[in-house]
Amino acid sequence: MDTRESLHWIRDRSSLDLGASPLEFVRKLPGPCALWLEGKDVNRTRALCTLLHGNEPSGCNAIWQFLKGGETPHTNALLIIASVRAAMTEPRFSYRMLPGQRDLNRCFRPPFDDSRGELALQILETISRHRPEALLDIHNTSGSGPAFGVSINGDQRHRALTSLFTNDLIVTDLRLGALMELSDDQQPTVTIECGGSRDPAADLVAGEGIYRFLCSEQVLESSAANSVTCYRNPLRLELAEGTRLCYSDAPDAPGDLVLSLRAEALNYGTLSPQEPIARLGPEGFSKLRVTGPSGTQPLEAHFEVRDGQLYSRAPTRLFMLTMRPEIALSDCLFYFMG
Repeated sequence: MDTRESLHWIRDRSSLDLGASPLEFVRKLPGPCALWLEGKDVNRTRALCTLLHGNEPSGCNAIWQFLKGGETPHTNALLIIASVRAAMTEPRFSYRMLPGQRDLNRCFRPPFDDSRGELALQILETISRHRPEALLDIHNTSGSGPAFGVSINGDQRHRALTSLFTNDLIVTDLRLGALMELSDDQQPTVTIECGGSRDPAADLVAGEGIYRFLCSEQVLESSAANSVTCYRNPLRLELAEGTRLCYSDAPDAPGDLVLSLRAEALNYGTLSPQEPIARLGPEGFSKLRVTGPSGTQPLEAHFEVRDGQLYSRAPTRLFMLTMRPEIALSDCLFYFMG
């Protein structure tokens, strides 16, 4: 099957068939698309990308809602909807990327020599050509949890963009080839994780935040930026290849690492050193590793085993703990801050 795709341009919003739902809207798109909306101020442009992952629909839901309302954005708007084919593969909005393909949000740096790299390069060139004053990348978290932003810069402008959606911003030196790594002095860029794809609040966060981003006169100067808390350089808990990961509340469930079916609740608030994260099999602790911007860190500095269960050594904030084993195994189980 030919998996190579070109970015389709849609410059006339009246030509769009919005359908009766976001699903119908995305289903009728010809593939990855760049939508152009002329603004009240035609001398400025803001850009927004979503659906880099096909199982994260809140950004598309918000774009559909905005287009349905017929609002004219304050500046020109470049709206990129990326992984349409993955999103529309049955079951709909279930595939992060198609089997055998790279994660598109790891492809925004060379090499660009496969289908995902070619699409990422087209997106990069499109954004560069239109020189937006700000760029947002809208996602859902891989597990249920509160909204937060991610950026490589925590200055006032990035905090102002984040404040359109949430008061929490992760600032990271980690470089994975993500779109938000484009951020520079001319183009502040923030990823917004709106919450889980099945969280009703996530669509609300995306819809209200995108409306503010597109319709506000200024988005890089706001007193609300002062209310944003920055969390710098969270670490990742990764799983070794071949780890037997299980989600179950059964006391005899087998696996190297067994998480409760309610483990997503750990994404909310601060994890106590007295609260278990998971049950470990005989080799479970050896299957874990902690990584960050400076590389691998000692696992024992952050976690310990007590009575066959995994605990943090200190109060810890978890982000994006996922209940999807394929994501936990290919990316990471969660991010954390001690």
